[in-house]
Amino acid sequence: MLMLGTASAQTVLKSSDTHPDGYPTVEGVKYFGELVKERTGGRYSVEVYHSAQLGEEKDTIEQVRSGVIELNRVSMAPFNGTVKETIVPALPYIFRSEDHMHKVMDGPIGDQIKAAFEPVGLVALAFYDAGARSFYNSKRPIKKVEDMKGLKFRVIQSDIFVDMTTALGANATPMPYGEVYSSIETTVIDGAENNFPSYDTAKHYEVAKYYSMDEHTILPEVFVMNKAAFDKLTPEDQAIFRQAAKDSVAKQRELWTAKTAESRATAEKVGAEINEVDKQDFIDAMKPVYDKHIPDEVLKKLVDDVRAVQ
Repeated sequence: MLMLGTASAQTVLKSSDTHPDGYPTVEGVKYFGELVKERTGGRYSVEVYHSAQLGEEKDTIEQVRSGVIELNRVSMAPFNGTVKETIVPALPYIFRSEDHMHKVMDGPIGDQIKAAFEPVGLVALAFYDAGARSFYNSKRPIKKVEDMKGLKFRVIQSDIFVDMTTALGANATPMPYGEVYSSIETTVIDGAENNFPSYDTAKHYEVAKYYSMDEHTILPEVFVMNKAAFDKLTPEDQAIFRQAAKDSVAKQRELWTAKTAESRATAEKVGAEINEVDKQDFIDAMKPVYDKHIPDEVLKKLVDDVRAVQ
């Protein structure tokens, strides 16, 4: 709980992350905390609870909105139902590359999406990299859409991810990240979809050795703060928090790039089979997903704006 003390007292802010210690998002938030501590003369510090110690993402989103914790690093997909602007970066194949995603999220479109968090009681401080997500499974390599048929995949708890998987002819099972390994191992599901660092750090390659690089989403993560806690900060401290978050993005991206290369190498070393796919085949299957999830003019314009960024 946030307790505002005197100038000499230290306020410790709690931050949650579902990933293990050392993961690039965890280290990004730790770096943010170091900068905040240094720039406020030790008046504020951040305690990062990694490895879902405070709960899975769905739970911690509620905790940060209600002020039980002050900070949270989560995927943007679980916000699709409450912050409609987050639907656009979660769309399959909306970004042409990670570089394109950076240009979009670092510019006015990113600012527009950040502003949309405030009405639900949150301040979006930063967008972190989470790389490209691809499907992996225990049964077979996926090279074209028809290879998806009949396979059961865990997806993020997001309607877009469910509909995307269904449009590809597979079965979607939303479940918390922490349950994926045992669910593949016990054949409740055949696989999941995620980036290389998650595939590696959760050791999913042990139970699902076929990793197929369809790269359906390049979905950024979002680092949020409880709005009431942010509003209690002085304007000077608010500026420090915002700048520290911005400065932590460069650090997190650098760590992410290194971790992605390392994780892919680890997966290959232990026998994972990594293959390219016919992406156009996958892109062509996404029309019903866009038709359903981009129903209004505001979101249609946002999609057009994203595509127009060069």
